Amino acid sequence: QVDLVESGGGSAQAVGSLTLSCEYSGGTGKNTCLGWFRTDPGKEREALDPGRVREAVALLDSENKTFYADSAKGRFTVSRDRAKNTLYLEMNNLKLEDAGIYYCAADYLYRGNPYLTTCEDPNYKYWGQGTQVTVSS
Repeated sequence: QVDLVESGGGSAQAVGSLTLSCEYSGGTGKNTCLGWFRTDPGKEREALDPGRVREAVALLDSENKTFYADSAKGRFTVSRDRAKNTLYLEMNNLKLEDAGIYYCAADYLYRGNPYLTTCEDPNYKYWGQGTQVTVSS
């Protein structure tokens, strides 16, 4: 199990920058998947299962391989400080469409039923509470 707490959300102007942090605790060793997901806050409030409307933005596996949504490539950077047990999402050159509720999440490959076979699978088991990002023009 992994417990996660996000911070760093807030407001920023378009083309500005914002960095999100996620402090995690629990087992995050071999085959750990860590990631940032985003959803529209209004859409999530209407969903019976909010996790189903969360889309991957930036992912990081235990071998430091990354995945970025097409919209994030070249502007966002996901990183991990293992000593501080913290996952970061650096967002640069923000656009209006970057706004939303950001969640950090974790899971393990090949554990549980069902289980992930790739960190790109959005069905992570452990989620933070979310932090809101707004972008103004």
